[in-house]
Amino acid sequence: MLGKRKDLLGLDIGSSSIKMVELKKRKNAYELVNWGVAPLSPDVIVDGALMNSSAIVDAIQELVLQTKTKNKNVASSVSGTSVIIKKIALPVMTRQELQENIKWEAEQHIPFDINDVNVDFHILGEDGEEAGKMGVILVASKKDLVNDYTGVIAEAGLTPLCVDIDAFAVGNAFELNYPDRLAEVVAVVNIGAGVSNINVIKNGVSSFVRDINTGGNAVTEMIQKNLGIQYEEAERMKRGGDEGSDEIIPQEVNDIVRQISQNLAGEIARSLDFYSATNPDDRITKLYLAGGMALTAGLDTIIERTVGYPVELMNPFNNIALGKNVDPAALAKVAPALAVAVGLAMRRLDEE
Repeated sequence: MLGKRKDLLGLDIGSSSIKMVELKKRKNAYELVNWGVAPLSPDVIVDGALMNSSAIVDAIQELVLQTKTKNKNVASSVSGTSVIIKKIALPVMTRQELQENIKWEAEQHIPFDINDVNVDFHILGEDGEEAGKMGVILVASKKDLVNDYTGVIAEAGLTPLCVDIDAFAVGNAFELNYPDRLAEVVAVVNIGAGVSNINVIKNGVSSFVRDINTGGNAVTEMIQKNLGIQYEEAERMKRGGDEGSDEIIPQEVNDIVRQISQNLAGEIARSLDFYSATNPDDRITKLYLAGGMALTAGLDTIIERTVGYPVELMNPFNNIALGKNVDPAALAKVAPALAVAVGLAMRRLDEE
């Protein structure tokens, strides 16, 4: 469908902002050509549902103008309660055989009507615990959700060619930027505004994926409620105030950030404990944090203390050259928040 080497814009439509990334392949390296972020008000996307399509279309068009990109082809992604990701064990079969049987298999494992979902899969390989079995990552997403996302992209004048899953997009970005860690078992956690994605990568392959329906918005909303202020002011306080300002952030804000960060860290720890219990031979060596919430001061320390192994902010441009028009200082301030968009922009590289 994509054609060989067709460039795609990575377009991450999140509940607090839309992020766009455009990459180019230069011989054996990758270069960041364009990037941009357009904020969204909190009522535009609620629990993954598009409540104000025209605002999203306007934001996408603003990004196209801002970045001056000429590319119209887009890879986007979805996550949340309308997406099911499950690891299952099936009898060993060829990819073609699984393709022919995947809908029947999916019916046994997903809570949605099979006619209402798009289904895809990724074969992990033979299951070491059961002879004659292979591990498969099963993915199902509601057609209505996918149609909503591709619809706003098309209405903005772009061409949606690929819809991925947030967690897998971040996994792609990690594999490109941290090739020296692919022989290990690592956790990559993308904490967005509304949803947090957990992806355990073993030998360069996603072996466990789970979404947690909480993120940075929980902090902003509690600050807004407790201090009786507008959403935009609460969001600014969550991030520590305006850069260069000597404003004193109320202690109550710091307490709220710490409380929700601890709750989120506990959810992450429970998910990773489940993975470790079901995969006792795998030892997670490190956790990488991506997403806008990852930039919250002190969050990495709280998560590291809770999970019990090192935590590091993920840089999705660690192994990507910066184009001549890219401001490194501006990019560094938001880099972890662009991880999904980077992974999406990679989808066109060397694909047939």
